[in-house]
Amino acid sequence: MARGLEKHLERQRQLSLFGKDLTRRSGACCELCSASGVKLEVYEVPPTAAEPVFEECLFICEECKEALARPKSASPDRWRNLIETVWSEVPAVQVMAVRILDSLSKEHPWAAEILDQVYLDEEIEEWVKKQALL
Repeated sequence: MARGLEKHLERQRQLSLFGKDLTRRSGACCELCSASGVKLEVYEVPPTAAEPVFEECLFICEECKEALARPKSASPDRWRNLIETVWSEVPAVQVMAVRILDSLSKEHPWAAEILDQVYLDEEIEEWVKKQALL
């Protein structure tokens, strides 16, 4: 088996170990759009560390994962619920919500308005700045 594939599979195995705790933390709902009753997957908030870190992971639905993978083709309206998500007590959720809103704010005034209302701890602000969404 190729070395890169082995590393990838091992990382996926490690991430899958977070499943129970992420389910508990998220209440079995997507941590970005709050969808329930759908398949959820572990998503690592970039930039990723050498080893998976629970606090840097989200539990998200397939639609959110697809929208993050292809932000230009995703409907901006799917992110309107971020007005609530951005206030999450989970830092990783706040980071992704702010990154998404920041990328949308250039073309959508409603996203800029949400960002204007947000207050972040310095640590979370630094994390947001480490890597832009687009």
